[in-house]
Amino acid sequence: MPEINRENWNDLISTLPGRHVLQTWEWGDSKKANGWDPIQRVWYDADGKVEAAAQILARTVSVSGVKIPLRVMYIPRGPLLQDWHDPRLRAKVLADLRSLGKQHKAIFIKIDPEVEYGRGAPGIERQSDNPQTDTLVTELAAAGWITSTEQVQFKNTMSIDLRPSPEELLARMKQKTRYNVRLATRRGVTVRPGISSDLKLLYRMYAETSLRDGFTIRNENYYLTLWHKFMEAQMAEPLIAEVDGEPVAAVVIFRFAGRAWYMFGMSREAHRKKMPNYLLQWEAILRAKDVGCVEYDLWGAPDEFVESDELWGVYRFKEGLGGEVVRYIGAWDLPLNNLFYRFYTQMMPRLLAQMRRRAVEQTQGSIQAG
Repeated sequence: MPEINRENWNDLISTLPGRHVLQTWEWGDSKKANGWDPIQRVWYDADGKVEAAAQILARTVSVSGVKIPLRVMYIPRGPLLQDWHDPRLRAKVLADLRSLGKQHKAIFIKIDPEVEYGRGAPGIERQSDNPQTDTLVTELAAAGWITSTEQVQFKNTMSIDLRPSPEELLARMKQKTRYNVRLATRRGVTVRPGISSDLKLLYRMYAETSLRDGFTIRNENYYLTLWHKFMEAQMAEPLIAEVDGEPVAAVVIFRFAGRAWYMFGMSREAHRKKMPNYLLQWEAILRAKDVGCVEYDLWGAPDEFVESDELWGVYRFKEGLGGEVVRYIGAWDLPLNNLFYRFYTQMMPRLLAQMRRRAVEQTQGSIQAG
């Protein structure tokens, strides 16, 4: 079998269903700066054809700054299987992951594959469910996997099929959304691609957005490194909305193997009534379609489709763009050391709360310093 390396990994995973930017070589490479070690694994069938792959992120656990000889392992948006509903393949991959976890003295392994429960927002719109997924989830639980209390990625998302014509895509939007797209143009909003020299501006705008909207972000170097790495690989493109040459909003769109992801969005208070975010999304859709993408993932939807959910407003915005709700099984953990797993899962919420408080203080400081 061929040696797995930077040159062939992305080509290899691009052949599998659920191929995802979080499983690319560049994503694993970018996580190294944060203490993660990427490990690539491939499973072949009897004819030498790839039938599954996973990039596993592993890191050593630290307690009060002291490293202990135990690790945690996480497979963001993976593993990737040719068919998650094939019991033979599923058992083979999960058994190998268990063995790998024990080999690395892992406390647990977390998986987060894009296995669909169904589509459509329950109780709001017409929905379709996959009954095979119920069987899969039952077998996961029987094999010792448990629903993770730490859902790192969004459990649900919203997706736009980019195969229709631009006219059809616009027609599928809500009337108010189409109006706002056109309003932004009439009021002088323009959109341009960003370049490397814009990245500090993007971070500052993102920091302002996080403080205004109440979510936590990482330090500046994390985003500058991540964005630059993917831009260099031609897998990410910033788009910046301007009014009279003044940047007022932006998005960073990631692309891989026919899919695009709206992972980062940022805006300022200035000129918000000119609806720059609507025009940004429309330009992102058109540009993704132009480079051959057939799906645009709007990156995130509520866990529960009720107005009290903190993502309800985001859901309504994305719904207006013509996004369809996609519901996944979410993240699952396989505890390999039950004592330390209980300790870790009890400790982690407190540790994350402390990290978020520090992150907010650092974000505020970075804006003041700028």
